Amino acid sequence: MKAKISMITLGVDDLERAIHFYRDGLGLPQYAFDSDGVAFFDLEGTWLGLFPRAELAKDIGLPSAEHSGFSGITLAHNLASKAEVDALLDQAVAAGGRLIKPAQEVFWGGYSGYFQDTEGHYWEVAYNPFMDLT
Repeated sequence: MKAKISMITLGVDDLERAIHFYRDGLGLPQYAFDSDGVAFFDLEGTWLGLFPRAELAKDIGLPSAEHSGFSGITLAHNLASKAEVDALLDQAVAAGGRLIKPAQEVFWGGYSGYFQDTEGHYWEVAYNPFMDLT
């Protein structure tokens, strides 16, 4: 695995309030993206994503964001191809991680899957044909 975190996604309860805090309060540069359901901020060397907490849990494949032990934070490692996504998920499982959601075509047009590390933290492994996050 390349030593890089492409994105940190925070599951938020109030997306507009969170956008206001990060964009207007902290001055982070918001990426121009045509969507009411998610926000991205282009940071130096990584991205910050804001996604409604319940939707993030649903994307991972959890039945609920509540009472599941889900912290509301995911880390992401983006790769240049679907094959690389599959290979990294296999590597994570071989190293003792737990496959949570096998890689698949996703609603936003990319390809991704999730694993948990040995401490229960969620990682998304993704290929995004629309943004170069590698």
